[in-house]
Amino acid sequence: MADLSGKRGLIVGIANKRSISWAIAHAAHNAGARLAVTYQGERLEENVRELSAALSEPLILPCDVTDDAQMANVFSEIEQRFDGLDFLVHGAAFAAREELSNPFVQTTRDGFRVSLDVSAYSLIALARGALPLMERRGGGSILTLSYLGSQRVFQNYNVMGVAKAALEASVRYLAADLGAKNIRVNAISAGPIKTLAAAGIAGFSNILQIYRERAPLKRTVETAEVADAAVFLLSDAGRAITAEVLMVDAGFHATGM
Repeated sequence: MADLSGKRGLIVGIANKRSISWAIAHAAHNAGARLAVTYQGERLEENVRELSAALSEPLILPCDVTDDAQMANVFSEIEQRFDGLDFLVHGAAFAAREELSNPFVQTTRDGFRVSLDVSAYSLIALARGALPLMERRGGGSILTLSYLGSQRVFQNYNVMGVAKAALEASVRYLAADLGAKNIRVNAISAGPIKTLAAAGIAGFSNILQIYRERAPLKRTVETAEVADAAVFLLSDAGRAITAEVLMVDAGFHATGM
């Protein structure tokens, strides 16, 4: 297993125990990392604090990724408590339910703006905040979470697919921008998992069944499997990998009919 002993990390996007971000936090903790975790609003605070009891003295902070002041406060607290940052996991994404269920041609201007802001721009904003803290540590690793809907049309995914495409493009541009500072930027494109976000996608159970039928491994994936891949990319074991979108989807992306 990849080693994160002595590393300091920030995990953004935990909603509940089914979150991929939580699975990554748990795996990073087991690999030796010291963590800061964030929650979005009072509604999710209790979940995050309850889960974080399993971590070793985590720093728990509010972070609405549409609020620049809150993000600035997160990095200020990390600077004071951690004196630098080795990795950042970006798991924030959002689209209004009606933007997913309505035909894509009916996507509203505001729905488009909010989805791209939360799901894609927030990676850029968080990377900018993490930059001086990672430079202090001699470099770092940034990881975000994507889905195959960035490349192919999935029913009821709609504007989120466009947001994930923008997110993956942002990974490449950030990797090019930050590589000279020894900061790597990658994404994991995971197979469908029953997370809180997935609950907003109509027909999600059908997507799971299609993966089981067509993926080379004849199954879907678990959050722990995504987390293991994430720890690899965050650790020194992945030190030569950047600008990559790693598919962790039981091979489904390679199939045709």
